Amino acid sequence: MVTTREGGASAPPYDSFNLADHVGDDPAAVAANRKRLAAELGLSSVCWMEQVHGRTVTVVDGSETAPAEATDALVTATPGVAVAVLVADCVPVLLGDAEAGVVAAVHAGRVGARVGVLPATLRAMVEAGAEPGRIEALLGPAICGECYEVPADMAQDVEAHLPDSLSHTRRGTSGLDIRAGLWRQLAGAGVGRIGVDPRCTAEDATLFSYRRSGRCGRIAGLTWVDLT
Repeated sequence: MVTTREGGASAPPYDSFNLADHVGDDPAAVAANRKRLAAELGLSSVCWMEQVHGRTVTVVDGSETAPAEATDALVTATPGVAVAVLVADCVPVLLGDAEAGVVAAVHAGRVGARVGVLPATLRAMVEAGAEPGRIEALLGPAICGECYEVPADMAQDVEAHLPDSLSHTRRGTSGLDIRAGLWRQLAGAGVGRIGVDPRCTAEDATLFSYRRSGRCGRIAGLTWVDLT
């Protein structure tokens, strides 16, 4: 599931359901928002990570007492343990093999997608017992290719590492559609089902967007294996 920015305790510019503790928001408000999130979803354990735009993957089991350090993907095979990713334009990727009971949450921004955070996550899931053909994926809301303007040389460089990501903005300038590149990457890896949330964070005011607002909060994507 993916949250929105509405219904929380945070004051502007983090209003109001900000779930990130690294953006300058009142820690008490973030804690209240995270507590509400867990309660409404009936979760006793939510694992977070200190995202750094890399390709490190961390396997968790719910015994952790702090966010996973310097990582951009979490994998778990422990029922009842949710893994979470925070975004405000980057792509939240949620993956799961229900038969194997293995799930993952991935932070795939321009840099992480370029260096292969998603293939690294798939390898970790396979090591935990998942099979690509059984994995279902959701590419969550992110900045779209018509809004994400970047220099032409940057766009070409990312395209070389993440084919199909090159785009053009509404102004006709060079852009990136990271979700399109990730979709191709998942399909090429044999992932069985791939869903795409079409919402653009820069266009949808119910979502946080760093490109639109600068200083802002973060929405979260979460997935877990039910206890039943």
